[in-house]
Formats: sequence, structure tokens, C-alpha cells
Amino acid sequence: MKASDPTVPHQPLAERLRPRSLGEVIGQQHLLGQGMALRIAFESGEPHSCILWGPPGTGKTTIARLMADAFDAQFIAISAVLGGVKDVRDAVERAQAVRDGLMAQRTIVFVDEVHRFNKSQQDAFLPHVESGLFTFIGATTENPSFEVNSALLSRAAVYVLQPLGELELRQIVAKAQAIGAVPGMDDQARDRLVAYADGDARRLLNTLETLSTAARTEKRDSIDDAWLMRVLGERMRRYDKGGEQFYDTISALHKSVRGSDPDAALYWLVRMLDGGADPRYMARRLVRMASEDIGLADPRALRLALDAAEVYERLGSPEGELALAQCVVYLAVAAKSNAVYAAYNAARAFVRQDGTRPVPMHLRNAPTKLMKQLDYGKGYRYAHDEEGGFAAGENYLPEGMEPPGFYQPVDRGLELRIAEKLRELRRLNDEAERNRQ
Repeated sequence: MKASDPTVPHQPLAERLRPRSLGEVIGQQHLLGQGMALRIAFESGEPHSCILWGPPGTGKTTIARLMADAFDAQFIAISAVLGGVKDVRDAVERAQAVRDGLMAQRTIVFVDEVHRFNKSQQDAFLPHVESGLFTFIGATTENPSFEVNSALLSRAAVYVLQPLGELELRQIVAKAQAIGAVPGMDDQARDRLVAYADGDARRLLNTLETLSTAARTEKRDSIDDAWLMRVLGERMRRYDKGGEQFYDTISALHKSVRGSDPDAALYWLVRMLDGGADPRYMARRLVRMASEDIGLADPRALRLALDAAEVYERLGSPEGELALAQCVVYLAVAAKSNAVYAAYNAARAFVRQDGTRPVPMHLRNAPTKLMKQLDYGKGYRYAHDEEGGFAAGENYLPEGMEPPGFYQPVDRGLELRIAEKLRELRRLNDEAERNRQ
């Protein structure tokens, strides 16, 4: 019987619902859908070392286990939180024993939270990955380019996992109900659970298990919103869609930042954190605000938002929340511009309704002799060789397409200078056009 067999009632719900095949995985279709990178890796017949990077509860461990099943490989799991070099040595010995055995079986070594291993611990994997003794799979919530040794990183493909969406979380609730692990629930209770999970399937399943235990104790055959709130108490307070609403509160925070009110922005941030909002979710929203409402008026805002997210990951609560507060204040007082946001939306709308215009010949790449004979790249002017680093009069749009003017910088912050530069470049283009006439 497999470890994830849903017929074993005493197992944790997360284990009972763990997918036993690729087709049962909910989410990550950008990697696991037909023709996508990880699906191709599964179907190739040859495992390869990789790093699964994504927030908690997105399926990193599940994918690693499924990969071991797909390749009929021995699966050795190491926790970087609890393990060390000794665990790596033990894994090496087990892999060697299996390879030298009658079955000559492959081994996959899975390291959870690999970013917590130091350099020497990570280096211990290298010779065995290079020799092919085992396939290495690391899971991390941190950016691997910062936390994983470059030597190990160069030998592993990196796959980025995304938080689960509302629809996917609802599917998980439905699966739990289908095996009788959770009583039925009304729409409001389910909506609250999905919002609370915030893309984290593990959090959702653990919460469902808490509710299921309480329901059995009280002999309830259904869950309504009022009972859910009574059972979960402090954990979910202030997520009421009819009272102190989750989405209304995040909206208030976003609009306070957009409106350049640092006091109001801090107030709503603290309200969210005090109400149980995941600080990681808050960090993601701050990154969005930096792009959507500040943009190039102050490019430092985006970097600060990313730094705040990383600081929280390093320090956790409550110390890391100060970095979020610092970021909120900066975003609130920064110069505002939605010019890039508006330009991107305008470009998307244009492309959606426009035809597929061919790339002009002078802008095409010409890596082969035949392409050069067909005039690919002919007449292209290398901007760095032009006066002032600008090829005045050159056209970078498809032939016959008028300049759409998607990007219109505002007269605030750095975009003041950007607007001045664009005006000067347009003047040079106009002058070059007059000279051609």
C-alpha cells in the first residue's frame, strides 16, 4: 500500500490526498501540462537533477516523489533543517548499494529546504551528482541563485512553482469531501477557507483536518461559516467577507499606498497582519504595488519590495514584519506612476486585436549563411556604433505600423527625465526623416 493511499484513515489528510500519479496533481500546469517542461522530463525516461523553487504548499515534495515513482527509483528524503553531511554520506551508501545490487536501481535524493544547507554540505553532493550515482532534487522557498552554490546550481534545472489559485484550492476541498474526510460546507465557509489558504495547499489541508476532527467530536455532518469561525477562532478572525473583509482590507492598503498616505498604509498593513494574513502574501502584494503604481517614477521601489520579501523569509515573524512596514512607508511616499502599467495593458489590447505582423528583415537574426543570403539582418544599424548611441531614424516596429504611443511617462520622479529623453529622441528621429526627404 502506498504512503499516499487515501484509504488509510489514520494518516494525515495531506498524505491521504497526496497525488499518486501526474494526472492527479492539482496546479502547476505551466510545468506539468502537455508539452510543458516537467511533463517532458517525466516522459523522457531519463531523470535529471533539478531544483523546485516555490512557496510552501505548492507541491514540491509531491513532484519529487512522483518523479521517483515514474523512474522506479529509490527515493531518499533529507531535511536540510534537521540533516547534515552525515545524512548525505548515508544517502551515498544507500545509492551505491542499490546501484551495485541485482536490480541496478536508480536513486533520487530529495533535499527539502536545500537553501538551509551551508556551502560544505551542498558541496558534498557534487561528485555524486557528476558521477551519476544519484539524481539530486532540491526544494526551496528561497531564490536558488542566492542560496544554492553555483556549482550545484549549474548541474540542476530550476523549475518555478506558483501558488495555487482559487479554483485549484476548491478542487482540493472537493477531493477531501469525496473521500469522506471532510463534511459538506456552505459557500461562505469554503470561500473563507480558500482565502485563508492563500495559495498554500498544505495550509488548506491542515485546516480542513482541524475542522474534520472538530466536526466528528461534535457529531456534525455539515460546516457553516459561523461554526467554522467558532472552531478556528483567532486563527481566522477578521477574514469575514461580510464584516472586516479580507479583500476590502487589502484594497484599502493598496489605495492608501497609491494615495501617498504612509499612516493609513501602515494602519491597514498592521490590520492585515493582526488579522492573520500571511506576511508572504503581503510581501507579494507590495511587489505588485511597486510595479503597478510607482513603476519608473522610482525604480528603487521594486527592488525595496523584493528586498523586504527576502528579509521576511530570513527573519520570519515578528522581526521580518518590520521590513514590510519599512517597504509600505517607502511605497507610500514614493513618486507615483502607472505609465508602464497602462502601457503594458494598452500593448496587450493592441496585440490581441491586431494581426500577426512580420518582423522587418533588418531586425531579424541571421545565424546561418542561408539567412544572410535571404537578407536577414541586412541594413540593421548597430546603435552602439552610432553617434550618441542612438540610430536616429531607425524603425523598430513592423512595416506600416504607426508608432502606437503606449508609454506616456508622467511628470513625476524619474519619469520627468525619461520624458525629456524621449522628446529628444523623437526630435532626432524627425530630423533624420526630414534629411531623408
